[in-house]
Amino acid sequence: MVLEAAVAVTDTQTSASSVFRYRRRKLTPASIVGRALSFCVGSALVCLASQSQAAVLPEDRADAMYHRYDGGGLVVQGPSVLIRKAYKDKVSVWGNYYADDISSASIDVETTASEYSEQRDEYTVGVDYLHGKTFMGLSYRNSTESDYDANSVSFGISQDFFGDLTTLGISYSRGWDTVKRTGDDTFEEDTDRQGYRVDLTQIVTKNLILNLNYEGVNDEGFLNNPYRQVRYVDSSAALGYSWEPEIYPETKRSSATAIRGMYYLPYRASLKGEFRYYTDSWGVDGWNAEVAYIHPLPKGITLEGKYRYYTQTAADFYSDLFPRAQAQNFMARDKELADYVTHTIGAGISYEFDVPFAAYFKKGEASLFVDYLMLDYNDFKDARKTDVQAIDQPLYNFESVIVRAYMSFWF
Repeated sequence: MVLEAAVAVTDTQTSASSVFRYRRRKLTPASIVGRALSFCVGSALVCLASQSQAAVLPEDRADAMYHRYDGGGLVVQGPSVLIRKAYKDKVSVWGNYYADDISSASIDVETTASEYSEQRDEYTVGVDYLHGKTFMGLSYRNSTESDYDANSVSFGISQDFFGDLTTLGISYSRGWDTVKRTGDDTFEEDTDRQGYRVDLTQIVTKNLILNLNYEGVNDEGFLNNPYRQVRYVDSSAALGYSWEPEIYPETKRSSATAIRGMYYLPYRASLKGEFRYYTDSWGVDGWNAEVAYIHPLPKGITLEGKYRYYTQTAADFYSDLFPRAQAQNFMARDKELADYVTHTIGAGISYEFDVPFAAYFKKGEASLFVDYLMLDYNDFKDARKTDVQAIDQPLYNFESVIVRAYMSFWF
C-alpha cells in the first residue's frame, strides 16, 4: 500500500496534459487545464490502470468516472469507464472508454471563429505482465473526433531492487495523429510523437517515499492549430490591427524533471509534495509546486485538500500583437504559449464501503474531487474589448471549476 501510494503520484500531471496536448484543432484552453491540474482529467481511469507498480499486479476492479470542466467559455464533460481483470496472478488486462462533450465559446472562438459543440471518443486497451519482480505493461489508445484522429502505443517496464525498497521504471511511447480542418476537405496533416520516461521510486523510511522522474518528448509534423490566427498592427483597419494564420515550427523537443514525495504522519494522515520543471526548444520554461494533505476519518471516509502553483514563460515566437504582417518566420498567439500563472485549490472526499447486495464485489468506493483554478496572463490581452485600442486592452484572466466523481468496485 505504501509503495502503491508513492507510484500513484508519479504521473498525474503528465497524464492530464496528454489528454489535451494534441487537441490543437479547436480554439480551446484545454491543455492549459491539463498543465494546471495535478490529478488526471479525462484520462483519470487510464492513469489508474497504467500506474502499476513492480512485483504487484493491480487488483481486479471496475471504475466509472464523470468529469466536468467549466471555465473561460469552455465546457468539457463526460463519462469514463474502466475494467481490469487479472489471470493466474501473472497477467492483467484492462480496457477504458472515455467520452467528452465539448462546447466552446472561449475568447479565441469569440474573436476569430464561431461557437461549436462536438464529442470526442477515446478507447484504450492494455495488458500487464508480472514475472518475479519485473513488471511490464503495453497499451494502445485511439481518440477520434470530427477533425482530429490520435493513436498511440506505450510500453513500460519496472523492476524492484534492494529488498523491494527501490523501484526503477522506464517507458517509451509512440503516437501518430491526423489533423483535419472542418469545412476544408483538402486539408490533412500528420503529427508524430515519441516519448521517453524514467522513474525512480525509493522508500527512504517507513514513513517517507520519494520519486524522481524524467520525461522527454519529441514532436514532429503539424504542431499548430489550423483555426488559430495571430494579429498584427494594421493602421488601415478599423481596430488598428488585422489577423493572419499562425505559423509554427515542425519540430519540438521538450523535457520535464520532477521530484515527488509522500510522508505518513503519526496519526495516519499523510502529506504529498511535488516540484516539477519543464523546458522545450520553443523557449517555454515552466515550473510548478504542489502540496496536498490527506486525512482518513472513521467509517471509511478520507478527506483531501491541495494547493498548486504553476508559472511559465512565453515561447520565442509568441506575441499578443505583431508589429506587421508576416513579421517573422514563426508566429503564434496561442494562450498556451504565453506567459501566465495559475493557482489551483482543490478538495476531495472518498468513502469506502462494503457491498452486501452483490457478493461478487469485495468492496466499493465513491469519491468526489473539486478544483478551483485561477489563471492570469501576463502578455495575452482580451481582444474582445473592441472599444479600445489593442495597447489599452486589459490582460485576460479567468477562473474555472473542475469536478470529478468516481465510483469503484473491487471484485
